[in-house]
Amino acid sequence: MKKILFISDLHLQASQPQATHAFLGLLKDHQDVEALYILGDFFEAWIGDDDKNDYHQSIIDAMKAATKSGLNIYFLHGNRDFLIGKKFLQETGAQFLPDETVVNLYGTPTLLMHGDTLCTLDYAYLRSRKFMRNPLVQKIFLCLPIAWRRKIADKMRADSNKHIKMLTDEMMDVTQEAVENKMREHHVQVLIHGHTHRPDMHRFVLENKPATRIVLAAWHDRGSVLVWDEAGNYSFITL
Repeated sequence: MKKILFISDLHLQASQPQATHAFLGLLKDHQDVEALYILGDFFEAWIGDDDKNDYHQSIIDAMKAATKSGLNIYFLHGNRDFLIGKKFLQETGAQFLPDETVVNLYGTPTLLMHGDTLCTLDYAYLRSRKFMRNPLVQKIFLCLPIAWRRKIADKMRADSNKHIKMLTDEMMDVTQEAVENKMREHHVQVLIHGHTHRPDMHRFVLENKPATRIVLAAWHDRGSVLVWDEAGNYSFITL
């Protein structure tokens, strides 16, 4: 039976080989898989497509082999890897999707997001996000030497970790109002996203119809995949 896979928040890095091994295994075993959607925070950090090392190249090579063999891979930015650009996509064969993309899952229109913009109570993060996503800011950053970019990225991650410790659970999660507004805007009853690291399937009523919000898991120790088959069944599997 044909199926489509969804993953998010792998936070791939050389120091975390478990997640890397799980992802590489997933790419090799894609029988009957029509598409793999990566919904952001694929890498722990990405400071530009020119930041090449052996680890990054191993991921690129594996993705290229998978796309060449017929696997459709789709990628949208997260808050950790929004600088992944055209060169990475060309080298891997992955196809870019903007945040807030609607796809047809065997007859079910479904909204795909990373999920960070749904956390509307974290005002400081949203201000920072708006600044960092400015094309001019990104252009200036990418002109800096790689060593400088790496130091800036390390500082930003440290600041982010401090910021997270100051937030309440409510501020770190999405708001139902934001979820429903986005689903109404895109005329869907199903939303799939990551970012919060709180895997679950939330069911509620939207516009007098059943609605579902599926939250993908982070890959801390083991890989987690949402599998959606052509019969309309969906569930999480652990790698």
